[in-house]
This record gives sequence, C-alpha cells and structure tokens, in this order.
Amino acid sequence: MEPANERTAAALPQPGGRTVWITGAGSGVGRAVALSSSAAGARVVLTGRRAEALAETASLVREDGGTALELPCDTTEADALERAYASLRSEWGPPTDLVLSAGLNAPHRYWRDQSMTEFRAIVDTNLTAAASAVHLALPDLRAAGGGVIVFLSSVSGWQFSPDAGVAYSASKTAVGSLAAHLNAQENRNGVRACAVCPGDIDSDFLSLRPVVPGTTDREQMLSADDVARTVQFVLDSPPEVCINELVVTPTKKQT
Repeated sequence: MEPANERTAAALPQPGGRTVWITGAGSGVGRAVALSSSAAGARVVLTGRRAEALAETASLVREDGGTALELPCDTTEADALERAYASLRSEWGPPTDLVLSAGLNAPHRYWRDQSMTEFRAIVDTNLTAAASAVHLALPDLRAAGGGVIVFLSSVSGWQFSPDAGVAYSASKTAVGSLAAHLNAQENRNGVRACAVCPGDIDSDFLSLRPVVPGTTDREQMLSADDVARTVQFVLDSPPEVCINELVVTPTKKQT
C-alpha cells in the first residue's frame, strides 16, 4: 500500500492543470490571489469592472512567468458575465476552480443614511453576482468531477459587526449560506465550497469607509497577501478535505 502522503500528492491537480477564475481580480485580494495561484502553477482568469486594473494584474502574473486571461466585465450584469464565461470556455475550456472576490460597500451604510440604490448595488455585487458565477460554472465542475469554489466573505459575515454596513453585513452573511448549500448538495459531485472570512485588510477597499483609517490603524490589519495565502491553502487542500468556512483575523497586538 502506498503511503498516505503519496496518495494525497497523486490526488492533487498537477502544476499547470488548474484554471482558476477570479472575480474582483483588478486589485486587493483578487490580485493577490491571481499571483499566488499562478505561482502555484495554475492559469488564472481575471474578471472585474476595470480593464486597466486587470491589465496591471495580468502584467504582474506574466512578469512572474505565469499565464493570465483578461475578461473584463461587470459581474452584476448577467449578460456580460455569461459572455465572459463563454469566452473563458472558448479560450481555455472551463475553469477548475473559482475565487469570487468582487466586493462593494459604501460610506453611507447605516439605516439612517443608506440609499436603496446603493443597498441593491452592494447586494448585487457581493451576493447575486457570486451566485451567478457559480451557476455558470457548476455544470462544468460537476462534469469534471469536482473543483473548489472560494467565496471572499468577511468577518462581518461570520459575526455581527454593526459598523460594517447593513447591506454589506447582510450580503456577506448570505455568502456563507451559498457555500453551505453547495457543500450540502454538491460534495457528492466533488465540488467543495469555502467562505473565507477575513478581518480588516489594508487595501483600497478602505476608501469606502465613512472614516478612512490612517497609517497606524492600517499597520494592525491583514495584508491582501495574508488573505491570498489563506485562499491558496483552501485551493490546495486535497480532494477528500472540504474546508467549509475559514476565519482569519490580524493578531491582536499590545499597544
């Protein structure tokens, strides 16, 4: 009988055999995941609203010797997302894994000042667009015998965080339910889903806060690379392991 570690290594996809579709790939965690996945041997497919930002991510991937495909689109527009997925299948075939990192929040996030227009945009980006991407890819994942779907949720989706925003907290909490339903219904087909719930991250996303944190506060936060390493751990877990939810927060330092 072969040793367990050899069986695990044989079960893992070989370098170059994975195609990871990443939404929100133009900056922050999405960009960091693109670089970590590429470094691990995967081809990366980059989707997001800003074509110039995706081009920058793709350039960084290629400078490191990786392969990237840019498919800019607004993930909240169903027709555009369907066209992007069709282009992916046409260019490279279906993805083996998904990392759904596109996210949105707004400075006006309390009941006293939020608008329903912004509320819908946040929920559409954080929740509905993620579900739409899964809906497109799931038949291909089933046909391939499985794959990993990582939802970038938030610690605000794991525990109540009153200042994270009504729409943001509600949508990120619901993302955890998407992952749970996938695992309950699709584990039998080899599909594994994880809601990764990071705490505060020093990224451009902080500009959407009512009060933008300063340098001292940012130094106490996670980096996008910290979260990307966590995502990569989930992607690299062997097929018999399903990581349903993973919470990662910065170490509480004495001040």
